Amino acid sequence: MTFANLREFLEVLKKDGDLKIIEAPVDPYLELAEIHRRVIEQEGPALLFTNVKGSPFPVVTNLFGTSRRVDLAFGPRPEELMKQIVGATERIMPPTLKAIWGEKQLILDMMKVGMKDVPASSAPILGTLKRDRPLAGLPAITSWQEDGGPFVTLPLVYTESMASRKKHNLGMYRMQIFDDSTTGMHWQIHKGGGFHYYEAEQRGEALPVTVFLGGPPALIASAIAPLPEHLPELLMASLILGEKLPVVQNPQGGHRIPAQAEFAISGKVPPHLRRPEGPFGDHFGYYSLIHDFPVFEVDHVWHRKDAIYPATIVGKPRQEDYYLGEYLQRLLAPAFPMVMPGVKELWAYAEAGVHALAAAVVRESYSREALSTAFSILGQGQLTLTKFLMLTDQLIDLSRFDVLLETVLERFNPATDLFVFDETSHDTLDYTSGKLNHGSKAVMLGVGSPVRELPKAYTEGVIGEIDNAQVYCPGCLVVSGASYEAEPELASRLLERLSEKGTEWPLVILADDANIVKGQTAFLWTVFTRFNPADDIYAMADVRRHHFGYKLPIVIDARMKPGYPDELFPREDIVKLVDTRWNEYKL
Repeated sequence: MTFANLREFLEVLKKDGDLKIIEAPVDPYLELAEIHRRVIEQEGPALLFTNVKGSPFPVVTNLFGTSRRVDLAFGPRPEELMKQIVGATERIMPPTLKAIWGEKQLILDMMKVGMKDVPASSAPILGTLKRDRPLAGLPAITSWQEDGGPFVTLPLVYTESMASRKKHNLGMYRMQIFDDSTTGMHWQIHKGGGFHYYEAEQRGEALPVTVFLGGPPALIASAIAPLPEHLPELLMASLILGEKLPVVQNPQGGHRIPAQAEFAISGKVPPHLRRPEGPFGDHFGYYSLIHDFPVFEVDHVWHRKDAIYPATIVGKPRQEDYYLGEYLQRLLAPAFPMVMPGVKELWAYAEAGVHALAAAVVRESYSREALSTAFSILGQGQLTLTKFLMLTDQLIDLSRFDVLLETVLERFNPATDLFVFDETSHDTLDYTSGKLNHGSKAVMLGVGSPVRELPKAYTEGVIGEIDNAQVYCPGCLVVSGASYEAEPELASRLLERLSEKGTEWPLVILADDANIVKGQTAFLWTVFTRFNPADDIYAMADVRRHHFGYKLPIVIDARMKPGYPDELFPREDIVKLVDTRWNEYKL
């Protein structure tokens, strides 16, 4: 089953009992977000708020807050078709008439991919035009109390290259609403929309922008998919949809608009104009801070006469982006070996904010091939922002990080298999280096046969200044002691003590609370969002021929550091408000 628009999806969810309609009045300032967070924590239903204060529009959230709803939204066809496409590239090489004829059904399916123009009469998006104060009345949500204002959190931002209209980008970039006709445009350094804006700015021209809200679920998935730079997202949406995407000409001029969208916000982003944006409670689980970003000047808004405003809430994992990311990795997995021949499986961990940690199962057909593949991975699109990359040649389930880490530590030679690179790019939302968009990376290899037996229980006695020690998995010990602010050199002293006693533990993590070992989400989120490799990896090392040959143990200081942004917590009075009103929501 595929869905042509948002409301078709909602109707099926309603029939399945997987959509809860909340008719009680709800404030889009903090209250709505707190309701959402409680429901998604319980893997509860999608939420349709029909009485949102200050707005005539209902709001829907938690559309993709379970694996079941994600699978329902897109169906099995996209994954099957992706596998067919990848398989066909092998079957038709070398190309012969017989081989090509054997793929005739796939060719027919691919001919359905693209866009088709429909008349205005067949485009519900053109139901209402608003030019005066075009953003007034939008039920934009403020999710966290320190947020700089209300944000559009599920925008599908469409741009085209100034050099060629055929090169387009559909991305999801948060938009802080400044007033009734102006928003921020959070284009990060590795995003396609940012590339188009850079082109326009070099020419001294404003970049036309259209922001879609809603439409087929396929549009939302394609906007966040980590596609190669020159693969158009609208074609990806068509591929998921299983047919050509209906679009309509904008009577006011500008980009074509998906005919089944709920809202289309049209305007431009002027060159060389910046405005402070943020803070914003983001998917890393912390506040991203105030920085200057481009400004979106809105000219007009189209919307359905009965438009529904789609939104999401971001924060500590797991949120909706986790489930969407999980699906997209499954969908795109068959294509990874085509782009990177040494890669068999690839996984980025949403529990750590995606870019903070990734892993791959790779080929090691000759010595150090895995290292070559690591460089290939770090050279691909959004993967260039990966902070910590782990590789093995063992066929394992990468989604199980404990299995991956144990597999790598069994095979890891610190003198040859750990590399730390400083002065590299970081995700804009990662503040662990103390410098926006800059930081360091680490690559850790574990290939071949095991070289050590890993300890499974801690039996080495008291460690000075350490008050708790817990095992995460064989070979990985998590310890806690004083805070970084109280004892910034504790990690260095911990390394000395462990080395002196000849510890059997190859990897020791210093955290604020060693009890993070109790679950993968808590472990990955805490550890990999709180250290910068060049600053926080501690190990004895020999330097020879410009290479650092590390020695065990490796200590990672994953404590909160001064200058890190604040962790996200809901405001106490909002928590009490939602507690008090919970029965009114009828959840």
